[in-house]
Amino acid sequence: MNHNRNKCIVLQITFYEGRNFQGRSWECMGDCADFSPYLSRCHSFRVDSGCWMMYDQNNYMGNQYFMRRGEYPDYMCMWGWNNWIHSCRFIPMYRGNYRMRMYERENFGGQMYECMDDCDNMMDRYRMNHCMSCHVMDGHWLMYEHANYRGRMWYFPPGEYRYWRNYGYPDMRFMSMRRIMDSWY
Repeated sequence: MNHNRNKCIVLQITFYEGRNFQGRSWECMGDCADFSPYLSRCHSFRVDSGCWMMYDQNNYMGNQYFMRRGEYPDYMCMWGWNNWIHSCRFIPMYRGNYRMRMYERENFGGQMYECMDDCDNMMDRYRMNHCMSCHVMDGHWLMYEHANYRGRMWYFPPGEYRYWRNYGYPDMRFMSMRRIMDSWY
């Protein structure tokens, strides 16, 4: 269980090998770096509580997908995914200020801009072509490769992110970002 400021969340996702919640199932209660001991594949799942990131490779690598409470009977067809989920990570609820510094170059180089709220287009707001490194001081963020929260997304908890290639994304450039709000839980 995750106790967060007088709100208790029982973390749980149920994964199914088949579409429409069929076949063998497994209940996940927290982060899991490798589904293979529990399921041979995953084609559907139910998010009972919380916000989660799903990954199409083991060890929280590969493409990332943000999921909230709900049912996903055939997520591969719904979003055109070509691979099933291999790992997942719970996103803890956060209440407080949000703050991130974005840099146009790797290793905190070039112009720096500080962001404290959602930004649907970094070019329009900051005249910044792309973000190549960042320092998340407060809150949990989703960053997107295209403006208007489109394209591939990545989850950034508090920390310093100097080089995207350290995370398996050598050519990634981000163009929009949004805060993961407690109201999403």
